[in-house]
Amino acid sequence: MKLIIQIPCLNEERVLPQTLAELPREVPGFDTVEWLIIDDGSTDKTVEVARKNGVDHIIGFSTNRGLAAAFRAGLQASLECGAEVIVHTDADNQYAAASIRDLVRPILEEHADMVIGDRQVWKHPEFGFLKKCLQRLGSALVSQLSGVRVPDVTSGFRAYSREAAITLNVLSEYTYTHETVIQAGLHNLKVVSVPVDINPKTRPSRLFRSMGGYIRRSTATILRIYTLYKAFRVFTLLALLPFTAGLLLGVRFLAFYMAGNGAGHIQSLILCAVLLNLSFILFLIGVLADLIGFNRRLLENVLIRMRTASESEGHPAPYAAQSTNSNTSTSANTNNG
Repeated sequence: MKLIIQIPCLNEERVLPQTLAELPREVPGFDTVEWLIIDDGSTDKTVEVARKNGVDHIIGFSTNRGLAAAFRAGLQASLECGAEVIVHTDADNQYAAASIRDLVRPILEEHADMVIGDRQVWKHPEFGFLKKCLQRLGSALVSQLSGVRVPDVTSGFRAYSREAAITLNVLSEYTYTHETVIQAGLHNLKVVSVPVDINPKTRPSRLFRSMGGYIRRSTATILRIYTLYKAFRVFTLLALLPFTAGLLLGVRFLAFYMAGNGAGHIQSLILCAVLLNLSFILFLIGVLADLIGFNRRLLENVLIRMRTASESEGHPAPYAAQSTNSNTSTSANTNNG
């Protein structure tokens, strides 16, 4: 049984040796433990450092494509390399490698398809009060939308079973953390969280430059993803707003009309008609989006079947990144989605 630990990297020549030095080469329950690096367009010596430190597989982009694309490429390459379980961690050594055993245990015991490391941010003083509040709020929102309880939704320290890696199809261009949880809930994958340890900060986060920017992009990502998978519900709720307002205006006009004073309130009748028409249009958009979403789900099922069939026949999964051994200086040609 093979475990692959994948790490996305962008100009990590300084911190990567420390991160790799703490990664295990043996984990109970696995015959083989391998490391995989996704070079996200680094301009320093990240790839050279990875080779010198014994990384088994290196794939890469010629230009920076972002965390979501790197995560997607890593899963695909790990599947090609025969991983039964995939652990995703960060190159900045934020997550304690010793917690990997706890992270993979629920999958080995067949209690989970996806395991998320809970950093328990409320216990750590290095997380500011505002960040702690936003983390809890975001986790509660995604948990509510996905139907999966996740106390630390932004944690990038995760383990995936082979089935989960085949099933998940990340479309976001910003981050994978929110979307994978929502997708897992929709695909009825079993998701659990386990407490993990974290190390002292080695560098500032590169995912966002400011708290305001992170809030905007994370909110937009959550709304976009939820709308993508629950379009009918979203547009129906949107349609209810003008419908309710239009209905109230219509009732108001009828009340005045029955009292013989309808002529002075024609504007209410006009606005009522406009709002009801808007509500009907939003509802139709929801119906069309739901039909498109149904077609997308069919395509996702076809893709999953193709991946499964390709693997059972010993061929690479469709659209997978071309993984190369760390001693070979080639890059993967991976589509950005």
